[in-house]
Amino acid sequence: MQPLSRRNFAKSGAFTALSYSRILGANDRIRMGHIGLGNRGDQVHDGFLEHGDQQTIAICDLRPEYLDLAASKSRSNPTRYTDYRKLLDNKEVDAVSIATPDHWHALMFVDACRAGKDVYVEKPLSLTVAEGRKMVDVAAETKRVTQVGIHRRSARFLMEAAEFVRNGGIGHVTVAKGYHVMNEWPHGIGNPPDGPPPSEEEWDRWLGPAPKVPYNKNRTDYNFRWFYDYSGGQLTNFGVHYMDMIRWCLGKEAPAAVTAMGGKFAVQDNREVPDTLEVLWQFEGGTLVVFSQYNANAAPSNAQNSEMELRGTKGTMYLHGNRWEVVPEQILGHPRPVRTPIGRDEQRAIERGPRKPMIEPRSGKGSADTAFHARNFLDCVKSRAKCNCDILTGHISTSATLIGAIALKTRSFLEWDSKAERFTNNNDANRWLSYKYRAPYKL
Repeated sequence: MQPLSRRNFAKSGAFTALSYSRILGANDRIRMGHIGLGNRGDQVHDGFLEHGDQQTIAICDLRPEYLDLAASKSRSNPTRYTDYRKLLDNKEVDAVSIATPDHWHALMFVDACRAGKDVYVEKPLSLTVAEGRKMVDVAAETKRVTQVGIHRRSARFLMEAAEFVRNGGIGHVTVAKGYHVMNEWPHGIGNPPDGPPPSEEEWDRWLGPAPKVPYNKNRTDYNFRWFYDYSGGQLTNFGVHYMDMIRWCLGKEAPAAVTAMGGKFAVQDNREVPDTLEVLWQFEGGTLVVFSQYNANAAPSNAQNSEMELRGTKGTMYLHGNRWEVVPEQILGHPRPVRTPIGRDEQRAIERGPRKPMIEPRSGKGSADTAFHARNFLDCVKSRAKCNCDILTGHISTSATLIGAIALKTRSFLEWDSKAERFTNNNDANRWLSYKYRAPYKL
């Protein structure tokens, strides 16, 4: 029997909020601390609040209004912090979620593990490959339960889709694609000027290990994703979800090579990341994976306008946010005839048919709500089992997108040694695998 959720409890209308909070004894609850309560952090917090066997006892953010909102949702009186290290010093906290901007993930994750906390950390896992590897090593060293917020891994309907492809359901997949399509032209995120921050101290703390630069409103809140000091752009934001899902379906680890082309071609704002981008990875065994980012045009990405498509020899799988569908390939039952100037009409008739479907149509639907991923994390905190998207799984998927960003920056075709986590054909590109933190921050 699954632990009672806040949503299901509310539907019953049987008790007050106070009695709800007492359904499970304090000793049965996992005591959660939430670090970072902005857009995604608020959503992650909501996902945990669905479950009655956890309790929010501590919250941390630089923004007082975010703390107020989180406290109002938690049906308790969580301790408030603006310094995450003080939250980690709280011995009553069993586990934490980290949903800050990407450039803070590694530091906070390592500190949380060494403070004895189990950790749910949002994707993208890290800003660099070296950070991700450090996070994997520290999690193993400290034996902490970890979950990376690639929440599709906990969606049952997507588990079925991945298993179907891995078992050869659509044949050999030669091409798999993920799309981020949205027309942001002409204004994008706008172009506000640099200026004095509302608080110099708060701006310095927000930057953390990132370089010290003049304050710009677009570098904060959700728009940080458009600046390389804090994010890899949509390639790591959405691309991690797509790369992970495709790897899962293919049953493959890391790519063997990557290249990329793109740039800021049309949108008139102060972003640093591309508005148009194509990244191409090659996996051993004969599969190309493509991330297509079109942010100056919103025409459909493919026949179903799906987020992802996997093209197999027997059929194509289209993956949407809440469903998937397999469309069979129609196969000619014999080799194609040789084209000659004699009997051309007969040759064309043979080429055009008849054809037969290789597989039956198939589909599935469901939800990828963050609450399912939070549920898996809570279960694993109790059992000490490996989570659906543990730190190593998240690192491999994140690293694939990070090396795509390096291919774009270096304008090169890069061969990747996933064991050594180094490029083998371009030593200059290896310098982008890490960066020097701003003093006094150290990983």
